Amino acid sequence: MSSSTMMRFTLKQITYFVATAETGSITLASERVNISQPSISSAITALEEEFGIQLFIRHHAQGLSLTAEGQRFLREARALLMQAEEVQNAASLISAKVAGPIEIGCLSTLFPLAVPELLSEFRKLYPEARANAVAGNQSELFEALRNGRIALLLTYDMNIPPDFEFTPMAPLPPYAFVGASHRFARRRFISLKELHDEDFLLLDLPMSRDYFLSLFREAGLSPNIVGRYAYIDIIRSLVARGEGYGLANAQPKNVITLDGHKLSYLALEDKLRPLIYGIATLKGLRRTPTAEAFMELCRDLLLDKPLPGTG
Repeated sequence: MSSSTMMRFTLKQITYFVATAETGSITLASERVNISQPSISSAITALEEEFGIQLFIRHHAQGLSLTAEGQRFLREARALLMQAEEVQNAASLISAKVAGPIEIGCLSTLFPLAVPELLSEFRKLYPEARANAVAGNQSELFEALRNGRIALLLTYDMNIPPDFEFTPMAPLPPYAFVGASHRFARRRFISLKELHDEDFLLLDLPMSRDYFLSLFREAGLSPNIVGRYAYIDIIRSLVARGEGYGLANAQPKNVITLDGHKLSYLALEDKLRPLIYGIATLKGLRRTPTAEAFMELCRDLLLDKPLPGTG
């Protein structure tokens, strides 16, 4: 029997068949399931035609009795209804409590700063839930949200699609960073004009690159790009060794790179558009209690507060 054939019957038809088989009467089955007798008869006829078997022997005065095929079908029908009830029970549990798995997405540049604390706090609050998180770039994570691989996404307000709902948490203005031995390292503030002739290492991620380049365009400047990298830690390590400067929005507390060299962070004097980080979800999608609980935790820890891991 093909899967397409299996889809051409309904659980209601199976329920009506079981009721009729167990009572031996369309009249009694109709009373049991509170549906009209013609509906019962139509359901049984539809099942017999669909599967090409006779389920009942009709006795005009004594009701119905199952054929041998009908008896085998009854065993399978009962098992199917039991499985359907288990599915219903599972769905009821999912919709009623904070439990089970939830997949979270996070922009790779935000992930090491925000996600560890969010996961840790969530597991403390909801021990029956299992929150897992994946990192990626904006385009990858948008696709993951659309196809249901993740329930929500921690990201920036960059090119949010119209079918997404974005809940802002807080702004993150751009800043510059240079190596500790750079001539600007002792500065607290700097302008893009002072930087634009310096060697620039661009964070080359979808949408991120457009944002950083737009800052220069808005200031009427063209950066001197000497390298493009998809990982912020690569840029940090190169910058710390004197290979140029970088721009970012999420500013880690740690000024030491992975290979042990030191950076200096500089606030930008220009009036530049900050990125707003927040939570993206699909519009119109009903969130489970687990997803709603994670959203509430994000509001508690992130709304109008410094991003965890930043200083």
